[in-house]
Amino acid sequence: MAAGILLFVVFAIAVVIGIPISMALGVGTLASVFFGNLGVSAAVVAQRIFGGLQSTSIMAIAFFVLAGNLMASGGISRRIVNFANCLIGNIRGGMGLALVLACAFFAALSGSAPATVVAIGAMLYADMVKDGYPEAKTAGLLVVAGGLGPIIPPSIIMILYCTLTGASVTSMFTEGVMIGIVIMFVLIVEVFFMAHKEKWPKTTVQRSTKEVFRIFVNAIPALLTPVIILGGIYSGLLTATESAACACVWALIASTVIYKEISLMDIIKILMKSAKSSAMILFIIGTSTAFSWVFTYCGASKALVDIVVGLQLNQTLFCLIVAIILLIFGTFMEGSAICVLLVPVLWPIASSMGINVIHFGMIMCISNVIGTMTPPVAINIFSAIQVSRSVRELSIGEISKAEMPFFIGYLLVFLLCVFSEGFCTFLIR
Repeated sequence: MAAGILLFVVFAIAVVIGIPISMALGVGTLASVFFGNLGVSAAVVAQRIFGGLQSTSIMAIAFFVLAGNLMASGGISRRIVNFANCLIGNIRGGMGLALVLACAFFAALSGSAPATVVAIGAMLYADMVKDGYPEAKTAGLLVVAGGLGPIIPPSIIMILYCTLTGASVTSMFTEGVMIGIVIMFVLIVEVFFMAHKEKWPKTTVQRSTKEVFRIFVNAIPALLTPVIILGGIYSGLLTATESAACACVWALIASTVIYKEISLMDIIKILMKSAKSSAMILFIIGTSTAFSWVFTYCGASKALVDIVVGLQLNQTLFCLIVAIILLIFGTFMEGSAICVLLVPVLWPIASSMGINVIHFGMIMCISNVIGTMTPPVAINIFSAIQVSRSVRELSIGEISKAEMPFFIGYLLVFLLCVFSEGFCTFLIR
């Protein structure tokens, strides 16, 4: 038990003094092995790090990162935005509605919240501000709508969770689609209400039937990408990893052969960028696996389970407490790190209480997304700041204040997930 306390104390100190999360996890693990009297060699840490990466499901993460970068650079994202804008029509706040719809479409391609914010924001934000949309409110909407990225499949965080718990990726993705659509409609209603209340601009572009059809045809290769990803998984023909690999191949074909917007040199840059992003995520997974193993090996995990079970909490109260813990962690840690750090600790407790693995997974995934919107470590806000530089660089405070109406809507859906297992498992029962 002393080793478990040392594990978290050293980890917390490392994070506070500014050591990256992946390194902090490794430092805490090594300190516990060296000074916690576990009776194991430090070589075990290296073995656990490599062992944590020996999973075909984890390969899907690298493939989805690559697919998302190919789509963003190859014109696929832009055509999806154009198609979304075309669907909305000439109504007040139309581009705000198009932004939400475009984020939902892109979410079905990338599986990443910050990638969704940057990709859609780069194409819509400057034009929206130029047309008269409020800067901060537009950035705030972008921050929250970008949170659809990890909810609507494919989702990197869901793949991580399923790898750690053995849950069905298909079941997680199925429920993710439903919850993502609910969040999308909540945001659409909020945008529609706010657009009329604050007199947001009205879309003035008139499109003929012929032009609408041309935009749709031009977007077909882009729209086929989520069909390939989700269709392959739901049909049972492909695993999540195989589907992600197919998405990479199709994104490459669409970007180079159909749209012709990526050259050989661009591909090399995209591969390098994707490799760096994937390596960061995979290193966190590896060190977190070793961290979780020490936590279990020293008996701290069992002791924690016994304490929680002894409190005789009901399922709802336990889920609420877990949600609060995850939201607190989300304010200063990245979502992938939270998942691989806390799932091995919390899931055994949830399982012993009879909580559904998909229900618990949705609480885990959505709370991690909320963390991307809440300072100080709010990667969606930082991504929106980067996007806002095309007009005027906004501050964290400006965006945080402006996002609140949309954030509250997102939070209400999350609380519905926490308190209702039926809502989170409706489609798989």
